[in-house]
Amino acid sequence: MDTAFTAPDTDFPSPARPVRRVTIIANPKSGRNSRDRDAIASSLKIFGEDATLEMISSPDEIGRLVDRACTNGADVIVAAGGDGTATAVAAAMLGRPQAMAVLPLGTFNYFARGLGFDEDPVEAARQIASGEPHAISVGVVNGQSFLNNASLGIYPVVLRARESVYSRWGRWRLAAHWSLIRTFLRFRRPMKVTLRFGGTEETRRTALVFVARSAYQLERFGLEGADAISDDHFAVLVARAATRRDLWRMAFRLAIGSVEAGRDYDFFSSDDLTIDIHRRGASLLAFDGEKRRARGPFRFSMSTDALKIMLPPHRADEASG
Repeated sequence: MDTAFTAPDTDFPSPARPVRRVTIIANPKSGRNSRDRDAIASSLKIFGEDATLEMISSPDEIGRLVDRACTNGADVIVAAGGDGTATAVAAAMLGRPQAMAVLPLGTFNYFARGLGFDEDPVEAARQIASGEPHAISVGVVNGQSFLNNASLGIYPVVLRARESVYSRWGRWRLAAHWSLIRTFLRFRRPMKVTLRFGGTEETRRTALVFVARSAYQLERFGLEGADAISDDHFAVLVARAATRRDLWRMAFRLAIGSVEAGRDYDFFSSDDLTIDIHRRGASLLAFDGEKRRARGPFRFSMSTDALKIMLPPHRADEASG
């Protein structure tokens, strides 16, 4: 255990169910401030004296850290960080008998919140310790797994602009807003895409195709598709936006919660989807707040291997009932 992570002098009640052997795999950005350091240290105390901590020095080593933790007898691998960290750890956990959990230390924590975990990481640790595992399917696009969403079009470009603004001005809310404005101002033309799903084929011009696996995220923004997620399908949203004016209008409606299917976007559900982008070269693909360049066609499917994920007690009871 890293000696820099000293738990506050606080007594933590024992969880209602037996504590499993836990390894925390933490994003290196977690622990740079006292809040995260205290949360990780307190979580280690909650998980018991056999709990261990691994700090990620490079994204490429996550698979090795997971392998080592499982070989050393860990029952639960806890991803400490945001959605990007959770996605990377989940990719290494698919098909394993051990369970994964998430300690929410990121900016949005959509995956952890969607599972029903408290936003306070110490309370989330208590829920993990007393929770139960449940098998789920995750999304996969061209070999890349994702937990919340993947997208093509304007949103990956917004993420790229946001990283540039953050690196220069810091992670301020105004900086995030400016990255959106700058991307919209530079928007020139929509993508021409062909979507194949359920035996049908449609060609559209659009600024964004958004493929969701998180009912929580959809409901939070007033978007359709929660039922599709419950049915183990993707919720696919194709923006009815081909110009800058369309984008501004849709962004405004999204901000005030008045966006509507059939007017602002088209919705359909599928568990198997292929998207062709009619342009040369690679396209920017976003997944759970991360991004990379990739060549199409983009094939979306459900993972063949299940992810064993810890649920908080109230959600575990619902899942078993």
